[in-house]
Amino acid sequence: MTNPKLLSRLASVTGPGGVLTGEDVQNRSTGWISRGSMQASAIVRPRNTAEVSAVLRLCHEAGQPVVPHGGLTGLVEGGHADRHELVVSLELMNGIEEVDENGPSMTVEAGVVLQAIQQRAEASGLMFPLDLGARGSAMIGGLISTNAGGNRVIRYGMTRNLVLGLEAVLADGTVISSMYPIIKNNSGYDLKHLFIGSEGTLGVVTRAILRLLPQPRSQCTALIGVHEFGHLPRILRSLHAGLGGTLSAFEVMWNEFYRLVTTPPARQTALLPQTFPYYVIADAQGSDQKPDQERFEAALERITDEGLAGDCVVAMSASERQAIWAMRDDVDQFHQFRPWFGFDVSMPIRHMEAYVAEVRAALAAKFPSHVCFVFGHMGDGNLHLNIHVGSGDIEARHEVEGIVYGGLGSRQGSVSAEHGIGLEKRAYLPLCRTEQELALMRTLKHAMDPKGILNPGKVLIQASSL
Repeated sequence: MTNPKLLSRLASVTGPGGVLTGEDVQNRSTGWISRGSMQASAIVRPRNTAEVSAVLRLCHEAGQPVVPHGGLTGLVEGGHADRHELVVSLELMNGIEEVDENGPSMTVEAGVVLQAIQQRAEASGLMFPLDLGARGSAMIGGLISTNAGGNRVIRYGMTRNLVLGLEAVLADGTVISSMYPIIKNNSGYDLKHLFIGSEGTLGVVTRAILRLLPQPRSQCTALIGVHEFGHLPRILRSLHAGLGGTLSAFEVMWNEFYRLVTTPPARQTALLPQTFPYYVIADAQGSDQKPDQERFEAALERITDEGLAGDCVVAMSASERQAIWAMRDDVDQFHQFRPWFGFDVSMPIRHMEAYVAEVRAALAAKFPSHVCFVFGHMGDGNLHLNIHVGSGDIEARHEVEGIVYGGLGSRQGSVSAEHGIGLEKRAYLPLCRTEQELALMRTLKHAMDPKGILNPGKVLIQASSL
């Protein structure tokens, strides 16, 4: 448990409601998957960077482990906190400070929810391109700390591509401000990238300057049924070429996933027959709806004429577009198969068909009654596998992890495409990182957090013991 004197000092920093203990902690959920109660000794809720700095300085002096929290939408136990650990939640730092329409950019605090950023940008005729299913609860600080991906990486890149400036607080309370609202800045080391994707292990992100883009004036969406995996990369290449760089999403759903999200109790209906092995959601954003729609439909006609597409539905309204995307976003349907194990991997597209077949064969041999749902951002090499084998115990989980991760190293793949490492994947990090890379990561961790108080145990095994 955290020292009561330390909690008193933290309360004096954060003021009324700034420190939560007892039932106020236990009544909180620990995340989307676990649904359990919070086990942290306390939750500290600073209201600005100065308070974050003071909180971390006090925790550093006391050797108190700290776990940063955002919206708790992560899937790898990156926000897990034990009873001896203290949570620093950024939920009260939720201000949008400035929108520079000429930049264009937006300056925000770490606790702002993604959807609020999207809506504020849209009100100025702009767009923040990052988008994912948890947009209504995921906070930008957590998205930056995990370098989140989402649905539009194929065109706009990962979160790190959308961060111009960043402010973070180190373990000892030092504030590092790299709040530069410019794209081109080659003045030495780009320090913001130390914090983007480091999952709160090197510092706590407090503020950011986000890159905005002009709001698209057109959006074209289609659902495509495909008979063969080999047709998928050919469709992707054809759409890229035919749409002049406007393709913003290329999502693929394997048959089992499509049937899951188009069969009751799911709310979506099947817009195409449930008989295709693969389904593609193709989305393009442009500048003029009428010619862009014509170009989009012409590109679809070409792949149909070439025998690459078995059938196709084109959205003709915003509601039809939302109906297509609702299928891809309806991950709540996995809860029909509790307990389930979720995986987020990446690899070159050319390896995906053999990899999925290999995983399924291994699962069938070990767990004959298993179910495996495959879907994901295939356009950027990212697949999600959600697997139910009946048992949810540690032994079953490790066996499934061995099957899923075992075939990645030989295929130049990664155990984490966009969700991070957290606690869940740290044992498997050596499968996709060299020992030299891991050694450098440990060096950085030790240099920036010598007492190992920041999100201890996450990402790197034994990092805090160096």
